Amino acid sequence: MEVDLLAGFGVGFLGSRLKRLAERMQADAAEVARSLDLPVQPAQMSLLMTIRLHGPIAVGELAQRLRLAQPTVTRALGTLERDGFVEARRTPGDGRSKRLALTKAGEALMVRVQTELLPRIEPAAAELVEGLSGDFMQGLAKVEARLDEASLLTRIQTAGPPSLWARDFSDDLAEAFYRINAEWIQDMFVLEDNDIALLSRPRELILDKGGVVLFAQTAELGVVGTCALMVSKDGWVELTKMGVLASARGLKVGEFLLAKTLERAASLGMDKVYLLTNRKCGPAIHLYEKLGFVHDAEIMAMFGARYERCDVAMSYRPRG
Repeated sequence: MEVDLLAGFGVGFLGSRLKRLAERMQADAAEVARSLDLPVQPAQMSLLMTIRLHGPIAVGELAQRLRLAQPTVTRALGTLERDGFVEARRTPGDGRSKRLALTKAGEALMVRVQTELLPRIEPAAAELVEGLSGDFMQGLAKVEARLDEASLLTRIQTAGPPSLWARDFSDDLAEAFYRINAEWIQDMFVLEDNDIALLSRPRELILDKGGVVLFAQTAELGVVGTCALMVSKDGWVELTKMGVLASARGLKVGEFLLAKTLERAASLGMDKVYLLTNRKCGPAIHLYEKLGFVHDAEIMAMFGARYERCDVAMSYRPRG
């Protein structure tokens, strides 16, 4: 077997090694995009996703949110504007200021990215990092070794189309967010004023304050479940508005969605997560316990009064 010279150069060459890893994975992801006839490069997807979630947005703010150099962002935006996926809109009252937004073609492209491309890439990428722990450099070597065994593209092609995948919030899913949660809550309880406010204004009350709304989707049933992370006080984040349509129960949508939401919380550095529920929700409480939530009297004292139906409060304490 050939000696990996770059790996042998040590941690001082970590940037070069990560660049090599990124190029290998992005090349495979680009091949999948081409096979789906999607006119997008993997490096552009983070720009498009950020504009979709936080736009209209200024170029400088976009670069700052992604922690990228502004010239790098500007070059990528030039291609996206030329291809008709992004447009610069003048700010009302300030003719000199422009903010970026997705065009209709850009919105349609991102729907396809989230329903066709990401559901194929994410499971294969997760397989590469599965079970890694301990020294990061050793973990990186394992990822590279697994890529040598089977590329990201091979893993995607072998796995085939996914049966269940996660999507981020977009305005066309606002009605589904309300409907799924209203059905879930009204099955056992009554919608409270706080429920109605959050379900009616998710972008304003959750996303614009730094939170997240995810959806679970299947090829056969469409969007079947949702869950949110809402920024609270003192660094706490509430896992809330988790619901699954009755038509999808039995498919383990709730466990999938909860795991994806906690994964997103970890990626955003949200390490103080709690939830509020009711003893009637026995199966849900069992699921929360299974994935690392514990009953917490302090959380009940701090946040439990938000809902009349709340008699159980839990905080997330990941194992290991």
